[in-house]
Amino acid sequence: MTGSADDFAFPTRIPGQPLAGKSVLIVVENLPLPFDRRVWQEARTLKAAGATVSVICPKGKGFEKSYEEIEGVHIHRHSLPIEADGALGFLLEYGAALFWETVLAWKIYFTRGIDVIQGCNPPDLIFLVALPFKLLGVKYIFDHHDINPELYEAKFGKRGFFWRLMVLFEKLTFKCADVSMATNQSYRQIAIERGGMDPGRVFVVRSGPDLSRLKRVDPVPAWKRGKDYLVGYVGVMGDQEGIDLLIDAAAHLVHEKGRRDIQFVLVGGGPSLAKLKELTAQKRLENYIHFTGRAPDQDLFEVLSTMDIGVNPDRVNPMNDKSTMNKIMEYMSLEKPIVQFDVTEGRFSAQDASLYARANDPIDFADKIEELLADPARRAAMGAFGRRRVETELNWGHQIAPLLSAYALALGLPSPDAGARPAG
Repeated sequence: MTGSADDFAFPTRIPGQPLAGKSVLIVVENLPLPFDRRVWQEARTLKAAGATVSVICPKGKGFEKSYEEIEGVHIHRHSLPIEADGALGFLLEYGAALFWETVLAWKIYFTRGIDVIQGCNPPDLIFLVALPFKLLGVKYIFDHHDINPELYEAKFGKRGFFWRLMVLFEKLTFKCADVSMATNQSYRQIAIERGGMDPGRVFVVRSGPDLSRLKRVDPVPAWKRGKDYLVGYVGVMGDQEGIDLLIDAAAHLVHEKGRRDIQFVLVGGGPSLAKLKELTAQKRLENYIHFTGRAPDQDLFEVLSTMDIGVNPDRVNPMNDKSTMNKIMEYMSLEKPIVQFDVTEGRFSAQDASLYARANDPIDFADKIEELLADPARRAAMGAFGRRRVETELNWGHQIAPLLSAYALALGLPSPDAGARPAG
């Protein structure tokens, strides 16, 4: 590696304290903090810039406290009645979330005050919490994590009433926002073209990895389960992640090409985990594919440090084509070469750190894996390229300036010096 974790210490105090005296509320619905790494990095950075930072989020496994203060960030968590499944389930979940977000937002307003509300989708409904506060002069920043119309279409394979409803909510969200933060250039174009936002009010703030946290550890051969090679996946186990295509690729390697020397380890939990395990059993791959479920950081770092290749089997569709996947930059941060399907933002992030299989073709995906395993020098060169790219362009340190610029514009403050180096 060209730089160590100590070289990329997370800022604890940003020179000039550009947000001193300001109070920020971040509302996120789909993950608890500090588990949501992007939002946690944003919250800590805003705190380092001098702001009083409060967060409203759901409770989750390991994050059951209704309130706690971590690193100076005030975290308020609420319960959700069910895990959404179907239209009625989503209606109940979103209704309950909006109720608690509204109650807690007013509680925070009367205790710490609020100058800015940052709403993190999904869903595109948090503007409803912000609207009453806008009448009181509070600014609204939309943190655009997912493109929900495309997500709906990818998940259900159709458009229709609910798709049109999501397009409407997205338009209303952008109309309500004083400033929008996009995770990449594709999302920025959506904000401008579909959302009608002024280009000068849309900032690209990528979900850059925190290199002080992502640390290589000594490889742990036990993860290979006696095999020569380890192919790793880190992420959500959902229907739209294309893990069934990865299983098909593994089946081709094991049963058609006779490769008994490759172990696949898939790290993460999600709604499709049980179904994917069943598919693995049906294809007689239990000895070659291991699912960890949601794993602690130590297991994650061990797998990332031990694996020979990182894979991203996300299907080529309008959503994945425009979305930046965190797993790609996590692989690059640990100097791992990648195999993925050819999607616009995946190629932008990885560039020469990845091989690109034909769209949704598990056989070509398998061939790309085999091609890389046969060439250790190429793997090393691709891994080194990826690490350099993360260090010089993509890590969280490069996202601090646009994040603070977005807040400065929303609040009518002088734009911070983009060249200022945050203090560690």
